[in-house]
Amino acid sequence: MRPPRIPTGVVLAFLFLCLALAARVQAREVVSLDTGWRFALKPAGSGFEAPGFDDRAWVPVTLPHTWNAIDGADGGANYVRGDGWYRRHIVYDPSWEGQRVFVDFRAANRVAEVWVNGVRVGEHRGGYSRFRFDVTAQLKPGDNVLAVRVNNEPNGIIPTNGDFTMWGGLTRDVSLIVVPPVHIGLGDHGSVGVYLTPAHIGPEAAEVSVRTLVDGPRGASGEVGVVVRDEGGAVVAKHVVPFKALGGETGAVVQTLDIPKPHLWQGRTDPYLYRVFVELRSGGVTDSVEQPLGLRTVTVDPQHGLFLNGRHLALHGVDRHEDWLDHGDAITPAERREDFSLMEEMGVNAIRMCHYQHDALDYTLADRSGMLVWAELPFVGEPPTTVAGRDNAVEQLKELILQNYNHPSIFCWSVGNETYGDADPLITRLAAVARQEDPSRFTTCASNAGDDDPRNFRTDLLGYNKYFGWYTGSYADLGRWLDAWHAKHPDRPLGLSEYGAGGSVYQHEQNPPPRPHSESTGPWHPEEWQAAFHEHAWLAIENRPYLWGTFIWNFADFGSDGRREGDTAGRNDKGLVTYDRSVKKDAFYWYKANWTTKPFVYIASRRDDVRFSPSTEVKVYSNCESVELWVDGVAQGLRRSPDHRFIWKDIALKPGPNRIYVVGTEGSVRVSDSCAWTRTEGKPYRPPVDPKD
Repeated sequence: MRPPRIPTGVVLAFLFLCLALAARVQAREVVSLDTGWRFALKPAGSGFEAPGFDDRAWVPVTLPHTWNAIDGADGGANYVRGDGWYRRHIVYDPSWEGQRVFVDFRAANRVAEVWVNGVRVGEHRGGYSRFRFDVTAQLKPGDNVLAVRVNNEPNGIIPTNGDFTMWGGLTRDVSLIVVPPVHIGLGDHGSVGVYLTPAHIGPEAAEVSVRTLVDGPRGASGEVGVVVRDEGGAVVAKHVVPFKALGGETGAVVQTLDIPKPHLWQGRTDPYLYRVFVELRSGGVTDSVEQPLGLRTVTVDPQHGLFLNGRHLALHGVDRHEDWLDHGDAITPAERREDFSLMEEMGVNAIRMCHYQHDALDYTLADRSGMLVWAELPFVGEPPTTVAGRDNAVEQLKELILQNYNHPSIFCWSVGNETYGDADPLITRLAAVARQEDPSRFTTCASNAGDDDPRNFRTDLLGYNKYFGWYTGSYADLGRWLDAWHAKHPDRPLGLSEYGAGGSVYQHEQNPPPRPHSESTGPWHPEEWQAAFHEHAWLAIENRPYLWGTFIWNFADFGSDGRREGDTAGRNDKGLVTYDRSVKKDAFYWYKANWTTKPFVYIASRRDDVRFSPSTEVKVYSNCESVELWVDGVAQGLRRSPDHRFIWKDIALKPGPNRIYVVGTEGSVRVSDSCAWTRTEGKPYRPPVDPKD
C-alpha cells in the first residue's frame, strides 16, 4: 500500500516553520572581525578615531597581530612600547535592528581604548583577558568605523615587569556578538554569563548548580531551560525555571540538577565531558549558550600529594608561554593545537599557563585532553604603586576566574609569581578575592622568596621556583632542600612551580661538568648540560610523593628581549622544544621516557654529529625493558636500566662517518633509532663571549 501523498503546500509550510524555529534557536550571532584592519605604530598627528580619517596609508593586518613579532625577541631590551592604532570598517546588517550588539576583544595588550564612529565606548586595562563593550547605540545603518588604540607601556598595572616580552597589539580574536534584547548576560567581567558548579559528586549522582545571568528590558519574562547531554548526545538531566528581567541590570537565575551515575573527568586517562545547553525562552528561544561540564574532585594531602577523584596523581607538569618565533603571542589555533600535541607526546598531564591568562582555546584543549591546569594572574615583580593599580589587579583576577570558571581542567588560581617589595598585602587580598569568587578551587602562588617569607603562606597551595645546579647550588641540593622544607612544614602542601636549565641544539659538550653559576647567564648552553640538569632533577622529584605538583621551566623557548645568553640574544632557551617547535631537545625525550608507556628509543646527544675523540659515550633514553647498540653494524651489547638511561662507555669511533643504531625491546615490541657521527681532527667549538657576535 502506498503512503498518502502530502500536499506540496503543507510540506513547504512545514519547512518554513522549521527554518523559522532554527533561526530563533540561533538568535545569537557571532561575527568575526579578524580581517580588514589597517594599522599604524605611533602615528604622527591626531584624530585617528574619527570616521573620516584617511587610513589608506596604514598597513593592512589580520588578527591576531602584534607589532613586536620580530623586535620582541631579538635582544637589547628595546622592543617598541607605546601606541599602536587599529581601524576597521563594519557594514551594518539590517538584521541587527532591534538587537543588542557588543564588540568582543579576546585580548589587547596592555591598555585598549575603543571608539565607534568617533564615539569613545570604553577602555580596558589588562593585556591578557577578554573584554567587551555594548556598541548598540553607536552603530548606524551603512558604514561604521571601529578604531582601537592599544598601548603596551607599563601603565601602572600588573605585570609591572617580568622576564618575558609583553607583546603589544590586538593579540587575539575580535568579534561582534549580536543578541536579542532578552539574552544571557554579557556584562560580567567578559564572562559567558553561565557558571557551572559541581557538588556532592558520588557514584550514584552528581549535583550541579547552574547560575545564569539574564539581561533584558524591565518586566520581560520567560524561562531559563538547562539541558545536560552526555558525549553521545543523550539527555541526562534537564530543568526549567521562570525568570523576570530587572531592566538596566543583570539578574541571576540559579538551578540545581542531578546527574545520575556520573561519568567522571579522569584527566589524561578519561577526559569525559558533558555538554550543558542553557536557553532563554521568551516567546520562543531568544538566546542560548553551550558550556563544557567535567565532573571531578581534586584534593591535596601534604604528605601524599594530589588526588584526582580519590586516585593519587603525580603531576607531570610544564610551564608554558604562548609565543612562537616571529609570531610573538599572536598565534593561530593550529599553533596552539601543535603545542598540545607536543605536550601529549611527552607525557605531560599538567600545565602551568604562565604568567597570565591564556587564550580561551588553551583551556578548552586542556579540558579535552585531560590536562590539569594551574591558571595564573599576571602579578609578577613589584606590586602597583597606586590604589587604582592594585584595584586593577583585583579586576584582572576576577576576569581570569569568571571567564574560565567552567573549565574542569583548572584546579587552582594563582595570584602571583616571583613578587618583590611590599607584595604581601596584595597577595593576601588577591587570595581572599579568589576564594570568594570560586571557593571550589585552590589558591596558589609561585615564589622565589625566602623559605619563611609570609607571602608563601597566604594561599592554599604553594610552589617554589628553584634552579639548583643552574643559578645556585648543586644538583644534589634540590632533594635536600625539598626534604628540609617538608620536614619544617609537614602540614603545608609543597610543589615545584619552576625548575629548568637552558639548552641550545647548536651547542654540544660531552658529559659537561658542574660549572660556575655565572655561566648559566653566559653564551654557552650546550644541550647536554640541560639534559644533565633534568636527569638529576627528575630523579630527585620522582622519589618524593609528598610533592603535590612539579612544573618544568619551560615547555618551549620563548621571547625575553632583555636576555643576552645562550646562542641567541632576546630569548629564554630553557624550553624542551625550540622556539619554532621544530626540534625536540634531548631533555624532551628524557621526560618522555619517564612519563609515557608506548615503547620508543632515542639516541641522546645526536646533534653533536662531529666528534673529535677516538671513543665516546653513547646514551639512550627509552621506556623499553632493554636496548641493544650497534656501531657500523657491529653489536656493542645489550643494556637494561632502572632509570630509563641506557649507557655504553668508551665506544670506539673510526675516522669519518659512524652509524649509530639502537633497538629497544618491550615484550614483543621492537623499536629503533639511528644517527650518524663523524670523527675528525681538531677541537670542539666554543662560542665568543657575546652571543650576538
